[in-house]
Amino acid sequence: MSYRRTVDFLLYDWLDVESLRSRPRFADHSRETFDAVIDTCERIAREKFAPFNRLADTEEPWFDGEKVHLPAASHEAARAYFESGMLAAAQDYELGGMQLPCVVEMAAHSFFSKASIGVGGGGMLTSGNANLLMAHGTTMQQEVFAKNEFSGRFAGTMCLSEPQAGSSLSDIVTRAVPDGADFESDPLGPRYRLAGNKMWISNGEHELTENIVHLVLAKIPRADGKLVPGTRGISLFIVPKKLVDESGRLTGERNDVALAGLNHKLGYRGIPNTLLNFGEGRHPVRGSAGAIGYLVGSPGEGLRCMFHMMNEARIAVGLGATMLGMAGYEASLEYAKNRPQGRPIGPGGKDPSRPPVRIIEHADVKRMLLAQKSYCEGALALELYCARLVDELHTGEDEAPTLASVAAPRGGAAGLGSGPAPGRSRARLLLEVLTPIAKSWPSEWCLEANSLAIQVLGGYGYTREFPVEQYWRDNRLNMIHEGTHGIQALDLLGRKVVMDGGAGLEMLRATMADTARAAAGVEHLAGHAQALLAAVDRIVGATRAAWSTGSPEEALANATPYLQAFGHVVLTWIWLDVAARAARQPAGDPAVAGRLAACRYFFHYELPRIDAWLGVVESRDDTCRTMSEDAF
Repeated sequence: MSYRRTVDFLLYDWLDVESLRSRPRFADHSRETFDAVIDTCERIAREKFAPFNRLADTEEPWFDGEKVHLPAASHEAARAYFESGMLAAAQDYELGGMQLPCVVEMAAHSFFSKASIGVGGGGMLTSGNANLLMAHGTTMQQEVFAKNEFSGRFAGTMCLSEPQAGSSLSDIVTRAVPDGADFESDPLGPRYRLAGNKMWISNGEHELTENIVHLVLAKIPRADGKLVPGTRGISLFIVPKKLVDESGRLTGERNDVALAGLNHKLGYRGIPNTLLNFGEGRHPVRGSAGAIGYLVGSPGEGLRCMFHMMNEARIAVGLGATMLGMAGYEASLEYAKNRPQGRPIGPGGKDPSRPPVRIIEHADVKRMLLAQKSYCEGALALELYCARLVDELHTGEDEAPTLASVAAPRGGAAGLGSGPAPGRSRARLLLEVLTPIAKSWPSEWCLEANSLAIQVLGGYGYTREFPVEQYWRDNRLNMIHEGTHGIQALDLLGRKVVMDGGAGLEMLRATMADTARAAAGVEHLAGHAQALLAAVDRIVGATRAAWSTGSPEEALANATPYLQAFGHVVLTWIWLDVAARAARQPAGDPAVAGRLAACRYFFHYELPRIDAWLGVVESRDDTCRTMSEDAF
């Protein structure tokens, strides 16, 4: 079954994206326009990205002291991507956009990640940067910076981490001081001079675009010159590589932003990963050191603004991890269908006189392939479901339509628009709870899919003559990208499931219960429906048990096992909802049989894992928390 057919099923049969045409924002669209966008992305990915995946891995970016060099194929891929209009695909027509639903945009983008995640310039960061400015920037900042990013003329980055702070943003020390007595009157925004270092900045330096727009977190010193401790003092600034005027034209002045070095990574090698020095004086601006930056929003509101981009980036990282897993799955499936090795075991053992069979005929190879299928197709469904929630958040009704009016007749995506809360409120709550899972679960389990792909190929799997080892290396970064696994776990158990009195967790529980009720009447799914309800109750009980003493130290010590269990229950629910829709399709279709088998696999092989994970959460096991440093 082709990947495109999987996408079409999820979009049109499960999520019913054609129903979005009834909303004014999407009224000009049809399945034909959605398909045309997806066709274009599939073609560009096939022609400009996929053939150069290995090239981007072996010919890493290099710095000659002035410029960062990338292979010509990266420039050609970036140009084709920019010209496709996909950077602005979801934006208003007035911005040069297509007003595509987020769910269609994400599905279309998935083809680029699957073809080569390290080629083409990292459009996700540029569109996320521009989207943040559309939400929090001034009209001038939107005109000068965001619009030029959407067109592909400028690229964008997000500059958070620092060498000494890592993920601990409260400890950043990059400073921003007012630039002159007239700093507040600059038409591009209050003007500051920044000084500091930013680490792990993807696409921080390149020649793919005319300019690079850095969004930089920094602290404005108090009157005594000291920085405000914690995250309350963090502000957000636009720091362009090259200065521009109010029309977006380059002034010819280079800003005081310098590349200190390139980081040489395990994977994603086609994307320059940089250490940037701001304001060190290498490129003095207007007679003095200090990188010129323009304040976004209000002082001290930087982290709140940046989370707009970070949440979007986390879902995008989850999709990228999913597609790397999918690429490995397809490669190992093709190999297993063609590789003869071994003989079946009969009552008398193996018969050496018989010819070898293809390895896909062995049960254990089928297990590894089915695990990959369940991880990757399940993760894809989750990411597209989250994107569909984004559309609900932005364009849904204030009052929720009934379950029957949205999804029940189609037998899938039962959570969309149903339930007691207003549609937008429902989408917001579900996204709050699901975003840590959308980022972390594919990053862990689609990486496991890549490991299984290597295993299917055996010795060939860990050689560079086959692609699966590169997929694993690329994907290993995603458990660290945009918030490590542990940070996602702390966010989930420490904040998301307890905020607003647990409203998000309760909304998710009710949504899962809707799916279970719908699936209970479907042949072969009733037992799965009961298993899902029991698993949800277990999650709710474990959440209460973890916080029963009121001690964050005790509750959060096992946040990662909680995240793993929570994610597995979410994917169990996703698979049941997908299977309920698949079961209503004509019998005899191998794609239907495959989806039902993947659902069955997940319930039988994966869901039981939650018992061990939740056991330590419920008991607030202190094995790790109380381990002394000296005992290691």
